[in-house]
Amino acid sequence: MPDEQSDDETSAVSDPGDQPAVVGGPAASDGLLLQEPTVADGPDLWRLARDSGLDMNSPYAYTLWSRDFAATSVIARDSEHNPRGFVTGFVRPAYPETYFLWQVGVDPGFRGRRLARRMLDHIGDRIAELGLTYLEATVTPDNAASRALFESFARSRECTAVWSPLFGSEHFPADDGEGHEPEDLVRIGPLGRPGADRSTSADI
Repeated sequence: MPDEQSDDETSAVSDPGDQPAVVGGPAASDGLLLQEPTVADGPDLWRLARDSGLDMNSPYAYTLWSRDFAATSVIARDSEHNPRGFVTGFVRPAYPETYFLWQVGVDPGFRGRRLARRMLDHIGDRIAELGLTYLEATVTPDNAASRALFESFARSRECTAVWSPLFGSEHFPADDGEGHEPEDLVRIGPLGRPGADRSTSADI
């Protein structure tokens, strides 16, 4: 699922921001730079996932991802080049028009700045430029903040967000006695770049 931090996404709920949060020029007005990760960024993605409380994958996985899926992922760095957030995702092999968003991580110190939404807008623009027309992600039924984030993103692109059950608890191992919550699929599209007249400041 796209594990987002509730604090960062709560700001999206209280101020959904139907208008896209644009990160303009080489860096936003607050100095944040959004770019494709490189292999050297793999450890940073792993640390961000760890520090922000996401479901952990191995350091190897994040380094490999930064090599093979860099074009469909993003890392956010501040003005001092410190990593502050990331999005990982891939093009579904059997559905080459569809992007699947896997994880969203935000540095705990950068929550409340709408960074998750800013990275999502950035990815939306990038995959639209690649010719993809749909974005998918999975969200647990009780994650209202993430649901609001994706609904807001869909509205900003003037397209629909269609929700459906995907994975039930039975699809995950319960060896630790806790199991895993079900995951609902959201499919957003057809995608397009946001209109310039609907752009808003990255600081809002």
